[in-house]
Amino acid sequence: MTGFYPKKGRVIFHVDANSFFASVEMAENPTLKNKPVIIAGNPQERRGIVVAANYLCKNRGVYTTMALREAVKLVPEAVVIKPNHALYKTYSKQIFAYLAGVSPLIEYASIDEAYLDITACAHLGSPLEIAQRIQQEVMEQFSIPLSIGIAPNKFLAKMASDMQKPLGITVLRKRDVEHVLWGRPVLEAHGIGEKTAEKLLEHGIKTMGDLAGSDEKKIRSIMGIRGVRMRERVNGIDDRPVDPKANSSYKSIGNSTTFPKNLTEPAVIHARLRQLARSVSERMKAKAAVSRTIQVTIRYSDFKTVTRSQTLSFDIQEEGELLSAAETIFFKHWNGEPVRLLGITAQNAAGKRMQETQLDLFSFQEEADKLEPLLTTVEALKKKFGDGIIKKGWTQ
Repeated sequence: MTGFYPKKGRVIFHVDANSFFASVEMAENPTLKNKPVIIAGNPQERRGIVVAANYLCKNRGVYTTMALREAVKLVPEAVVIKPNHALYKTYSKQIFAYLAGVSPLIEYASIDEAYLDITACAHLGSPLEIAQRIQQEVMEQFSIPLSIGIAPNKFLAKMASDMQKPLGITVLRKRDVEHVLWGRPVLEAHGIGEKTAEKLLEHGIKTMGDLAGSDEKKIRSIMGIRGVRMRERVNGIDDRPVDPKANSSYKSIGNSTTFPKNLTEPAVIHARLRQLARSVSERMKAKAAVSRTIQVTIRYSDFKTVTRSQTLSFDIQEEGELLSAAETIFFKHWNGEPVRLLGITAQNAAGKRMQETQLDLFSFQEEADKLEPLLTTVEALKKKFGDGIIKKGWTQ
């Protein structure tokens, strides 16, 4: 089977559990099979947003973050279920443990996605045979459908896994990039969001092919170093290894406060978030911990509680960085009602990585470029509430 494995280079899988939350509910309750299923926060009152939906709903126009009331108009007979995150985490751990038995080089991308480096797994068969076995055995053991992308690097593997859902297996090689990817909208490239795509469109970059053929200096002027990396990736170049060390999170570090008087003024909320960020930062420093995922909890005067999070592309620990991330999350999701409680949590906090980037004058700009979507939101908040409402973390 060695002929299927390169002498130089890697064979990487991106394994994606299809409609994961809905699939778990269907695995737990076989009577849901062949029924449209929606996971949402308030099934009784038909309020809130869609957290997940199976393909019987997706094929009729339901999508994640859609208002539940709109989703049930499209699929009135849908079974709506409240999320059970503890159950989903249990399934996730079991599936990841199975994958780690195939190759120890596994990196978790989210609760339902992982990268798997099988370069040293020729003894198990060809990459296609291994993917088919994984798909079959996970379905048999857990009743969870998987899509798997097979490629020489992480970016192409992720792009491949998205091409056939559910239960797809797609091989994407570097030589396939031009005819498979370049004709697609640049927004479909993993790592490019709507704001970035709009910015690229202003410069005549509509497709991945346009990005791949763009001038490096021009793309750097538009997107910074992140643009240069995205340009490389749509050309099939991505040297990031599958990193098991990225999985070594050990706990969450957070703090919350219930206020004697409900908060309504943005400036007051800003001050309270700063206090929380300072507290969380001090605790993180005491434990020599860093985090990439920041969670904000908002409890309203009617005791309704909303929890939202943002995952960054690099580690943070400082008060200012935590405050910037938390404020962006808060003002994106705050409905304007009086706030009774606020909380900030650094999720999956881990010990500082041995080779973490030193944020000197030059490397910091490279890291800041990765935060372009967050910074765009910050600017919008400043326009709405004034320049004083948010200060960049690195000015503290």
